[in-house]
Amino acid sequence: MRFTALVATGLLATAASAFSPSSAGFTTQTYGVGERTVGPSSVQQGTAHANRKATIVMDGKSNAIRDRISSVKNTKKITMAMKLVAAAKVRRAQDAVLATRPFSETLQSVFGGLIGRIGGDALDLPLLTQREVNKVTLVVITGDRGLCGGYNSFMIKKAESRYKELEAQGIKCDMLLIGKKGIQYFTRRKYPIRKTYETGQNPDSKQALAISEEILNTFLSGESDAIELLYTKFISLITSTPSARTLVPFSASEITSKGDEVFSLTSSAGRFDVEREELEVAEPQEFPNDMIFEQDPVQIINAILPLYLNGQILRCLQESVASELAARMQSMQSASDNAGDLVKRLSQQYNRARQASVTQEILEIVAGASALE
Repeated sequence: MRFTALVATGLLATAASAFSPSSAGFTTQTYGVGERTVGPSSVQQGTAHANRKATIVMDGKSNAIRDRISSVKNTKKITMAMKLVAAAKVRRAQDAVLATRPFSETLQSVFGGLIGRIGGDALDLPLLTQREVNKVTLVVITGDRGLCGGYNSFMIKKAESRYKELEAQGIKCDMLLIGKKGIQYFTRRKYPIRKTYETGQNPDSKQALAISEEILNTFLSGESDAIELLYTKFISLITSTPSARTLVPFSASEITSKGDEVFSLTSSAGRFDVEREELEVAEPQEFPNDMIFEQDPVQIINAILPLYLNGQILRCLQESVASELAARMQSMQSASDNAGDLVKRLSQQYNRARQASVTQEILEIVAGASALE
């Protein structure tokens, strides 16, 4: 029995040394002069044997978990990069809104001054005339790409709900679509579509001008009695609300009394945040009573209204893009957090599988030693 115990102890010691990363678990033997002739190949083989490190052989399950951990880590890097890219684009959208603000203020001020000079009741302009509504054109703004949470789906549901509501009232309806996601959805379902445009990541005045011209032609030609705009109103980085408003015909009182607000992207405690600032209504420009206009003030107002429409469409496009980018930031942040949690769970599974593999091999050695008893 003592001999058997010594044999088992020796086998366990050998197994423990086999799983040690140091080279002490392996032995090399040198011979004295005259005892053995050592050639170059023998020296090379002995050096390689001395530098060899022990490796743990794991099963396929452990290797699969290790590969999945590496894949999830790479995915997390991609989602974090997409979040930072979206944050940079939000700043660009913020700067674009601030750049167009002086023009909007001046336009609103001149319009208010002219309305006060000639009186709002004396206006008889097509863009300010309310008609009996028999047909409505819905201008729907969605995004061109996905990976932005429920941004596109919320806007599409809002447009579908408004379309069915108008149809239930006996009002005919068609759509002017802006954004690839909305175009794909409503085209496949055979909705009446008047025209389509892409949103892009950086809306400009040229794009807004093309859309406003189509809207003006549709309304002034009598093809539609009202134009409604459906867009996503930017509130914060985690909140955006699908909104609807009547774009045409205009309301003179709404133009002169409507304020504005701007937002700025900031960082606080290592996290992105948005600060909003409410802006007061631009003061109407004062025109002296003895001022003589080269053109009739009504004609001037009629020329200002398309510019105002162009500015409103550009602003809504910029706000929709900012909402899409904010939704993408939030979505990528959630994806990164989920990837981090998944890596933790997979690491625990990997360590357990590795420990189980080592334990199984030790048990096999102990069982072999017990068989010698």
